[in-house]
Amino acid sequence: MTATVASVGMLPAALATGIGTDVQRNLATVVVGGLGLATLLTLFILPTYYFALERWVERRQTRKPHLLKRGTDHV
Repeated sequence: MTATVASVGMLPAALATGIGTDVQRNLATVVVGGLGLATLLTLFILPTYYFALERWVERRQTRKPHLLKRGTDHV
């Protein structure tokens, strides 16, 4: 939510075409793009990665159950 509000707040600066907006426009474009990319990574890519990693670990544990008890044999 915060990233969305910050991106929307920077849109006027990113879309400005008046005198003296040469530096503002470039900086605002980078900020809006960075916040948008970070939001997409946080909301979609990272949870998908964690889900895939969890499924991979579960499949690996079901294939080799004897490896789970390795540390308890010598106690």
